[in-house]
Amino acid sequence: MAAFVSTLILARSGQTRSALCYTPLRMTASQASDMSESNAGTPQAWFQKTITLKARPRGCHLITSEVLNNLPELRNYNVGLCNIFIQHTSASLTINENASPDVPIDMESSLNRIVPEDPKLYTHLDEGLDDMPAHVKTSLMGFSLMIPITRGRLALGTWQGIWLNEHRDHGGSRRIVVTIQGA
Repeated sequence: MAAFVSTLILARSGQTRSALCYTPLRMTASQASDMSESNAGTPQAWFQKTITLKARPRGCHLITSEVLNNLPELRNYNVGLCNIFIQHTSASLTINENASPDVPIDMESSLNRIVPEDPKLYTHLDEGLDDMPAHVKTSLMGFSLMIPITRGRLALGTWQGIWLNEHRDHGGSRRIVVTIQGA
């Protein structure tokens, strides 16, 4: 089993604790043996890169290919973690279905019902009617992803893809910072 140390902050006391956590990795005994032999004695390596994504219209967009095309370094990691962080407050990241083109349309419609663009609901209107709802949607959807790396690939499920959720009418290009730790 793989182990990692996680830092926990106790909410009421403010104390910090470290916990050793074990996470099982689903693979055959042969694959596990190959992986442990190939990583034996290999130091952990860190890598970081900023990727500028092309501008997209408002909506939910599958960006897995664009991320992978800009990340050939991923092949150098047999096992690890990939963090993808968006440097914006009006766009978000999530993992969702990569097959049906209807899912992103339905997701955008759902987000618009949950967080309507109604100027009577917000006091922050300086940057346009779509700005404050975009901030709320970003907080709901999230600004970063943590994806396992297995044998030089992101360990996404069969139907999973990385989405950029553009919450502004004209958001422009977006920057993501990709940080990899692994061996």
